[in-house]
Parts: sequence; structure tokens; C-alpha cells
Amino acid sequence: MYFQYGDKETEYLKQKDKVLGEIIEKIGHIEREVDSDLFSSVIHHIIGQQISTKAQATIWRRMKDQFGEVTAESILAADIPELQSFGMTFRKAEYIKDFAEKVQSGAFDLEGISRLPDNEAIKMLAELKGIGVWTAEMILLFCLQRPDIFSFDDLAIQRGLRMVYHHRKIDRKLFEKYRRRFSPYCSVASLYLWAVAGGAVPGMKDYAPKKTIHR
Repeated sequence: MYFQYGDKETEYLKQKDKVLGEIIEKIGHIEREVDSDLFSSVIHHIIGQQISTKAQATIWRRMKDQFGEVTAESILAADIPELQSFGMTFRKAEYIKDFAEKVQSGAFDLEGISRLPDNEAIKMLAELKGIGVWTAEMILLFCLQRPDIFSFDDLAIQRGLRMVYHHRKIDRKLFEKYRRRFSPYCSVASLYLWAVAGGAVPGMKDYAPKKTIHR
């Protein structure tokens, strides 16, 4: 399953921003996978923090092989050493257990998240152990498919903005200018900025000042 968007969103962005419009034309439609199950999405994101995508995929595959389906029940039935044996740290295993317990007891309303506006859903998710604001924003985009997510804390988004608009630095004020311009379809703009940051358009460079090495 991929993030759902179409001509309505891209035409709006092209009309609002000619430069981004050219990028959209060059890259074409982007297919980014989403995980529609909120419980497994939270677990997946906790596991993936500060490790490579490949390492995250390996740990996830081992969990799926062991549990079949990753649910609150299957997590709670495992002890910390078993969770660690999949390749995650002790702390992440603790975070995952804590989240499963909160869901199981009803302390965390998993179903209720999808009914909250973005800012409230982000706040509620960010209160979980192991989930910060950036991770909460990624869950809203890649699980709940919210259309207007634009994360200041995402370094690849900042890199994409520098590359597309030839900025040397993206501060909060400049970032908010782009957020207002792309809203209500910031999530689609994010997909294209990520693609640019990842090298989807040959010849584009990052205009960030080169770091000088002091000897």
C-alpha cells in the first residue's frame, strides 16, 4: 500500500510554487509505502531510530517470523531478552513493552488517535517512551496518511529545501514560509523534497556551507 495522492495535490503545488512544480514534473508520481496498522507502525518506528533502514528491516523480519503478527499480546508474551534477541537494544525493548502495556490496559487510546487533529495526535504520540515529535510526525504521514505533515526536525526535508531553492541554511522562519505555501498538501511536498535529497534529480546540489576542519 502506497501513500495516496493524485493530480489534485500536485496541481495545487505546481500552481503555488513553479520551482517545486518543475521538480514534480521531472520526478513524476512517487510511490512511498505506508503501514496502515497503527500499533505495528509505532513499534516499527521505535525500532528504526538511529539505525539503518536495512537493520530495521532485519529486526522487523525476525519479529514477524517469531510472532506472525506483531500485536500487543505477542509483545507482552515475550520478555526483554527475547525482544533483544531480534537485534534491538535493551532500552528499545523496554519502550516497546511499555507501549504494548499502555495499549492493552487502555491507558493509550490507539483508535482515538485517528480522530484527533494533527497537533493533538503528535502531542499524544510524543508522550510515549521512545517517540519524539519527529517520529510522531512520520507516523502521521506514513501510517495515518495525513495530508499536511511537514517536519522541521527532518534533516532530509531541510536538505531538499536547500537543494531546490538554493538556500544555505533553513531556519524556522524560512521553513514556516514554505509550510504556509505548501499547505494543505505538505505531505506530498515532503515526498518530493525527500526524493530530491536522495538524489532523484541528477545535477542538483546541497548549498549548505562546507564545514571547515580545524586542525
